[in-house]
Amino acid sequence: MMSSVDKLVAPSATEVEEGSTMDADSATFGEQAARALALDQGLPQLLYELAVRLPAQSEVQALCVWLYEPVHQTIRLHALTAELPAKLKGGIDFPVANSIADWVWKRQQPVTIDTEAETRFPEFARALLETGIRSFCGVPLMIANRQIGVLGLASAKPGAFRRFKLQFMQRSPPESASVRGHPPGLHGPINRDCESAQEPFYLGEQIRPEDKFEKIIGGSASLQAAIGDVKIVAPTDSTVLILGETGTGKELIAHAIHNRSSRRDRPFVRVNCAAIPSGLLESELFGHERGAFTGAIARKTGRFELAHGGTLFLDEIGDIPPELQPKLLRVLQEQEFERLGSTQTMRVNVRVVAATSRDLPQMMANREFRSDLYYRLSVFPVRLPALRERSEDIPLLVRHFVDLCAKRMNKQIERVPQEAIQALLTYPWPGNVRELQNFIERAVILSPGKVLRPPLAELQPGNGPEASARSAAPKAMSLKDAEREHILQALAETNWVVAGQKGAAARLGLQRTTLIYKMQRLGISRAQA
Repeated sequence: MMSSVDKLVAPSATEVEEGSTMDADSATFGEQAARALALDQGLPQLLYELAVRLPAQSEVQALCVWLYEPVHQTIRLHALTAELPAKLKGGIDFPVANSIADWVWKRQQPVTIDTEAETRFPEFARALLETGIRSFCGVPLMIANRQIGVLGLASAKPGAFRRFKLQFMQRSPPESASVRGHPPGLHGPINRDCESAQEPFYLGEQIRPEDKFEKIIGGSASLQAAIGDVKIVAPTDSTVLILGETGTGKELIAHAIHNRSSRRDRPFVRVNCAAIPSGLLESELFGHERGAFTGAIARKTGRFELAHGGTLFLDEIGDIPPELQPKLLRVLQEQEFERLGSTQTMRVNVRVVAATSRDLPQMMANREFRSDLYYRLSVFPVRLPALRERSEDIPLLVRHFVDLCAKRMNKQIERVPQEAIQALLTYPWPGNVRELQNFIERAVILSPGKVLRPPLAELQPGNGPEASARSAAPKAMSLKDAEREHILQALAETNWVVAGQKGAAARLGLQRTTLIYKMQRLGISRAQA
């Protein structure tokens, strides 16, 4: 499930006098953890290594790991060693809000608590105290600049974790792969006061195979769940309905389904139902005969025929007009249809993959979308998470898009400032991956050297292209002002002639006396104009 951890940024002494050193127990624990984390292994083996090494440490009685579940907005306790209260057994979901795991996850900072005096997380502390746990430490886990979860350490000794604080467990930049005098993968001790808050995000590391599926980048749990569904349904011929906001990569998922099916060597035909006028969509999908309507000077082959033996991707299926929905339902059920203007029934063998960013159940309630068509399309729904639901994938996507754009522009971008990464992680990305891709391309264009210089001001509320478009748009005016402008325009076009066939009154469709009254009421005169 998870990649191995190459490097451990070691425990460091905190809140101690200058020149003091870590106590022996803290250093010993750091060494044991480093040896476990330096191995090239998956998450289960990693936890096993820690569980084997930790019993030798008298201060650590329990180890647990939380992983974030973005689909359900919960923190799930995935792994646990030693005995803890029944409320904290593995496999239990915890609400994200106001939990200690949520605190560590959002701030990406370690936290220690004394269960006898804790006030921030009273229920959690009370549950630990019931089994004799006096101290608890929560540490953020990161792999390749990607947040993966929270590590929890429990001890029966009060203040057990006061003398050391674990830093992020993550892959380090290439040039800091080792520090003289420490084991491989172990950096420390480090003074946080001297550590630069501007440590850059390095782009040299290649995206791992497990973080890339077809052309889809990401290793978050929510995205991997969707990819898992794709792997299950792709070999079948079942109809698939891809659900997700605009810019989440629905067409990439459709391509992946086609490429992993038995139809991979046959055509993949795409139709955007929102981009084609409703009057032409039937002809586009099913074709037409010569003379079927004005302008039909030749027979046209429809998209269903072109996709025979392959896959037809119906993008934005929620925008298909109601009058065309029964014919689409028929071809989905019977795999047959008639061209526009023809009585001959055509049979095809087509797999349909549909996608939409609209709320189809709500459209059914509003009688805008047929319920039978919806049930026929949603044989196997696949929901794609929004980018804000898988923010841990943003560093991977940044690396991919920077590399892509830099090669195309013949530039060399090696790193991204840490404040830029933090801004990208906290921005909600309403346009999802498409918006991020365009933003990174703009950033590469604006970066003259080897450091990415993204326009972070655009990510602030009230800024950016959307805000510029809103400010450039004409402001709404009152009905009185609109009427005044309309009359002034008519008078200007007629050289201020009011009466007659070519006068302003006739152009506005008003009586001469009515126009004169309106001009007096609105204060319109040629002298003022």
